Order: sequence, then structure tokens, then C-alpha cells
Amino acid sequence: MKFNKQTAEIYVPDNAPTADALARTTHLGIGAHQDDLEFMALHGILECFQSADKWFSGVVVTDGRGSSRTGLYADYSDDQMCQVRRAEQRKAAHVGEYGAMVSLDYPSTELKSGFPRPLVEDFKSILSATCPRFIYTHNPADKHDTHLAVLIPLIEALREMPPGDLPEAVYGCEVWRNLDWMRDEDKTIFDVSHRESLSLSLMGVFDSQISGGKRYDLATYGRMKANATYLASHHSDKAGLMSYAMNLTPLAHDPSLDVAAYVDGLIQKFACDVSDRINKYSKKG
Repeated sequence: MKFNKQTAEIYVPDNAPTADALARTTHLGIGAHQDDLEFMALHGILECFQSADKWFSGVVVTDGRGSSRTGLYADYSDDQMCQVRRAEQRKAAHVGEYGAMVSLDYPSTELKSGFPRPLVEDFKSILSATCPRFIYTHNPADKHDTHLAVLIPLIEALREMPPGDLPEAVYGCEVWRNLDWMRDEDKTIFDVSHRESLSLSLMGVFDSQISGGKRYDLATYGRMKANATYLASHHSDKAGLMSYAMNLTPLAHDPSLDVAAYVDGLIQKFACDVSDRINKYSKKG
């Protein structure tokens, strides 16, 4: 498989032939940065871990050169950071027993400078090779520009795929903005309680970002714990850890849907829910 960046790579932890490794994929995670998959797509990773017939494969779009760096990594060059972050992502793929790990190596600045048609083509190549049943990616209400610069080309790639090759479901997951604001009936709710030690190990692999004081691992764990506790006020917790996702399947299957309007519809439902609850207990007359 040829990608638009010559430095792109496909890493297969168990050394299976590349084509076979991609073809066995059932759950595909597509994230902007090294560590995004482990924070947002844990449900898919855990579903596939040591399964005989389910395989998680990951795609990381950016090269890691623009990563923040402090402490041990403070004096690392962009090229060195790229090497460190790719090595960390390979470690996570090995720990999580991913079927394959694709690194596309785009600079974040290139993605944010305009709609990157080459990335759409790369996504289409990956989708054709994997034919996943489920896709985990960023949600369109995320506040990180690079995440959106990955999501929008992915939606376009999905819309250009043959209808028979589309996944059963596409999930927009939490990273740089949670989805607690969505009405419960609009959320996709994942129980990620099992194999908690594996989840913590995966999130803790990315030392270059965590050691500088950004405890993404603890913050993500805390968010999942809070999701489980605050989901329902009158019932005991049904799970110890939960993650939320936005159902993006309609956007992938229907090119006529506008992404911004789709999200705005969910926001308006939330706004109406808040107003209705206030009005229910407001003084009348």
C-alpha cells in the first residue's frame, strides 16, 4: 500500500503479512495524534484484545513533530520527537495487541491549512484494505482543530466509498471536550470497565506527553469514572468506567447531511432539555 507521505508506515505487532493484518480488522480507530486512540477508542481495543475473531487496528494521522516537550524531552528536536512519539505508539500497539498500526506522518500545520485531499485518498486506501465493521474517531464538537482536520476528510472518504463497503457504525469519541452535555438518549455509551489494568497501561505508554505535567492518563480515567457515576442519579452504577460517543453513522451514510447542522441539532436538543427542566419547576402565573 502506498500513502502520500513517503515516511508513512504500517506496523504489525505480530509480524503477520501486512495485507492479512489489515484485512482481519473489525474495529478501526482513526486519530489525529499519538495517544488519541488509547484515550478515545478503548472500547474497540478492549473488545478485540485476545479475541479470536475481532481485531483492532489503529491509524494515527500526524507526525508528532509539533508535540509539547518539557523535562527529559525539553531539548529534543522535531525529528527526535517524531521518533519518540512513533516509538510510543508502536509500544501501545504491542501492549494492546493491535492487528496493525498505520502512521500517516502528516504535519499538523498541513492539515490545518486547508482541506487535505491527499488525506482523503489515504483514508480510502485504508478503508478498502480493512473494511472495518466499526470505526472510532474524533467527534465534531471537539475543540482541537487538528482533530477536526482529521474528522472532516474521514467523513468525506467514507462518503466516497461504495455503499457495500461502509462500516456498520462510526463513533465520534471524547478527547478535547467530553460528551456529557448530550442527552442520554442521544449518547452512545460504552462500558470500558473490564481489563482496567490494560487500559491504564495503554494510556501510560506516552511518557513524552505525560511526564511534562499533562496527566492525560489520569484525566481520561477520571472522566470515564465520572461518566459512570453521574450517568444516572437514582440507580447504582452499572459500570465502573464509561466512555461516551456521538453516533456519526448517519453522516457517513448520507452525503446530504451537513456536519455542522447535524451537531447543532444535538445541541438544540440539549438546550431544549435544559429549558424544559427549568420551566418545569418555575413559578407560574
